[in-house]
Amino acid sequence: MTRPNEVVLLRHGESTWNLENRFSGWTDVPLTAGGEDEAVSAGILMAGEGLSFDIVHTSLLRRAISTANLALDRMDLHWLPIRRSWRLNERHYGGLQGLNKKETAALHGADQVFQWRRSYAVPPPALERDDPRHPRLDRRYQDVAAADLPASECLADVVARAVPYWKAGIMPDLSSGRRVLVVAHGNSIRALLKYLKGIGDEEITRLNIPTGIPLVVELDGDLEYAGDRYLGDPAVAEAAAAAVAAQAG
Repeated sequence: MTRPNEVVLLRHGESTWNLENRFSGWTDVPLTAGGEDEAVSAGILMAGEGLSFDIVHTSLLRRAISTANLALDRMDLHWLPIRRSWRLNERHYGGLQGLNKKETAALHGADQVFQWRRSYAVPPPALERDDPRHPRLDRRYQDVAAADLPASECLADVVARAVPYWKAGIMPDLSSGRRVLVVAHGNSIRALLKYLKGIGDEEITRLNIPTGIPLVVELDGDLEYAGDRYLGDPAVAEAAAAAVAAQAG
C-alpha cells in the first residue's frame, strides 16, 4: 500500500510521436493504442502492488492526462482530484518539435543532436515569437506569465520550473499525509529525480525514463530521497529505458 512518505512517478504511455521518433515537447500529441495499453498496464501494476492515492498531479498535455485517466480507471480511482500544471510539461524542444530524431541527427550530426536532446545546459534552437507552435498562442497557457513561457528549453530550464512545483505543489500534499501520484514526461521526471537524488549535471544525461512503468520513490521523514524502484520485472524496465536511449540513433 502506498505510504505517505512515498510518491509514484509515471511517465505517460507511448505517444504517436514517440512511435514516429519525433521530438514532441509541448506539442499536444495523443497516445498510441500501445500507449493506452501501457497506461492500463501501469494501473494494473499499481493495483497489484496494493497502491492507492489521494491526489494526482499531471502536466497540461493530453498524453499525460490520458495516461492518468486510464491508469486510475483501472484502479477504480477515476474520481480522485487531479491538479494540472504547465510546470510538469515535457521539456520544450523549440524548433526541433515535430522533427524526426534520426533524420535530425543525419542532418546536424549525432553529437549536436545529443547535446540538444540530452545536455543539461544547451537548449535547441528557439521558436520565433510568431511561430504558431509558440506557447504564448496556446489558450491553456493564458494565465502563465509571458516571461515564464519558453520558446526552447534545456534540462536546467525544466529543473528551474519543476522543482518549485515539487516544493509548493507536491510536498504540501505529502506533508499532510496524502498519497501522491505524478503523471508527467521523461524530462520533467528526470528534473524531479535530479533534484531528489542529487544527480550531477553530466550523470543526468544518461538517465532514461521508460514510458508507462511506475517508479515508486521512497522518502524519509523530512521528505528527502531514500530510494526508488520500478514496479514489475526490473529487466522489462531496463529494456524499456534502453529503448528510450536509442531513439536518437
